[in-house]
Amino acid sequence: MDEAHSGRLNSIQLVQVEGFLEVARLGSVSRAAEALFITQPTLTARLHSLERELGAKLFQRTPRGMRLTEAGRAWVPFAERALRALVDGRDALEQTMSASAGHLMIASAPAVSTYLLPSLLERFVAAHPRVEVSVRTGHSEDIVALVLRDEVQVGLGRVIHHPDLELRPFHKEELVLVCAPDHPFARRRHVTMGDVTGEKLIMFDRTSSYYDITHAAFLSARVRLRRFMELDSIEAAKKMVERSLGVALLPRTAVAREVEAGTLRRVTLRGAPPMHNSIAAFRRRDAGKPEGVEAAFLALLGGKDVA
Repeated sequence: MDEAHSGRLNSIQLVQVEGFLEVARLGSVSRAAEALFITQPTLTARLHSLERELGAKLFQRTPRGMRLTEAGRAWVPFAERALRALVDGRDALEQTMSASAGHLMIASAPAVSTYLLPSLLERFVAAHPRVEVSVRTGHSEDIVALVLRDEVQVGLGRVIHHPDLELRPFHKEELVLVCAPDHPFARRRHVTMGDVTGEKLIMFDRTSSYYDITHAAFLSARVRLRRFMELDSIEAAKKMVERSLGVALLPRTAVAREVEAGTLRRVTLRGAPPMHNSIAAFRRRDAGKPEGVEAAFLALLGGKDVA
């Protein structure tokens, strides 16, 4: 296809294609114009313009009305396909903007994806059943990189301030002390940070912010950890506590099921500094106002923008 012909095809408009198909269907310019709610001269001008751009005569005027030429008959299936594609594209765009369809891509920290995200997605999918959802898991620093590279729309993790990120804190996760049901702590109304230092403390994931929060709390209380065991996951830490291998400071949502079932016992810490982690949704600051499925998901989270 030469460059001049390609340029002509690129200038074909949707209204020209619609007019052509309506005249082909009804066999009359006047009836087609009436069906399209336009004047007959306007439709005639569109048909003439379309013929010039295609370089072929599409209709032959006869006493019985407008009759397709051989070129016109050949172009009908392609015009129908083009119109259908544009209508389908418009419908898909409307569904995406209304969050009734589309694809939501999320990156989430491990603890968030395990203990917070399932209930959030349960509510989101119930409200938007036709939306596809993809979740990638990694540490908060990895999630920041995924968001900045535009590989996901929304990241979920601990608050990390970055000049190119917009943050929306939506959950405050508290660290709570848990022990096995037969541990001596389980029979006490409360314990102190000093009491905890006499036990083996189960720690998890040295790269996690919870690890730093735990150490900072003991420093603030001016007591020193003497014995501890390090594991690489919250689930592993819970199993060790259930086996009476020590006590642990774990996220409240992570132990809620075990505490309710009675396989772990929550112990009140007296005189302990606050131990919590703020969880936020973050997205690119230059991404503009959230729309469609992204806006619907962020609305579900709630929270407010912070710098």
